[in-house]
Amino acid sequence: FCQQKRLADMERKAVNDMFVILSDIWLDEEETMVKLRQVLEGYESVEVVPSLFILMGNFCSSPCNLSFHSFASLRSQFGKLGKMIAEFPRLKEHSRFLFIPSPDDAGPSSVLPRCALPKYLTEELQKEIPNALFMSNPCRIKFYSQEIAVFRRDLLYRMRRSCLIPPSTAETSDPFAHLVATIIHQSHLCPLPLTVQPISWNHDHCLHLYPTPHTIILGDRSEQKSFNYAGVTCFNPGSFST
Repeated sequence: FCQQKRLADMERKAVNDMFVILSDIWLDEEETMVKLRQVLEGYESVEVVPSLFILMGNFCSSPCNLSFHSFASLRSQFGKLGKMIAEFPRLKEHSRFLFIPSPDDAGPSSVLPRCALPKYLTEELQKEIPNALFMSNPCRIKFYSQEIAVFRRDLLYRMRRSCLIPPSTAETSDPFAHLVATIIHQSHLCPLPLTVQPISWNHDHCLHLYPTPHTIILGDRSEQKSFNYAGVTCFNPGSFST
């Protein structure tokens, strides 16, 4: 109880803490890198820099499947990203950078949950940015007393394709609202058939939403949306590169 009270007190004082969340960072697209530099320049000049940058995949404009053979180039692009971040000393020193892969990024398979990005791709970036963290997909962030679940998957499209009975439009016709209500009621981040989205049963608990987190970040290529349901804030940052 004392620890919870202490965390709550610290949380109330952390009024300047800020998270920056971006999804679809195509490192092989020049336009994306120009936009990312503008974002970093903007936050470098603010009075209090963000505590955390959450950067979600895809990190390449092409899926890293069996036909993908540009891993050396992708490794180099991660290194260039590290050098770019290092150009902003306040961000490098005071901010953390969290990288979360998408199912289309380099990895063993498209099975969920996804392990972190391979070290081969990220070690050049890690040398430049010691504060970089490479996490699984999904992952959870503890912000004092609050829990934040982060999941990168184009879930809305797949859920709508797998829908047998159209959701009721009596309360809302917003597909994102229906998606949020579904995953919260199911207490699972990806309640899709295994034929649509394979899941490693030994690690299925990583996708559970019980107990329900305070915030759910769904990285999806659909448009930016935010929806509050049953006391949970859920939002989609949209695609940064499209």
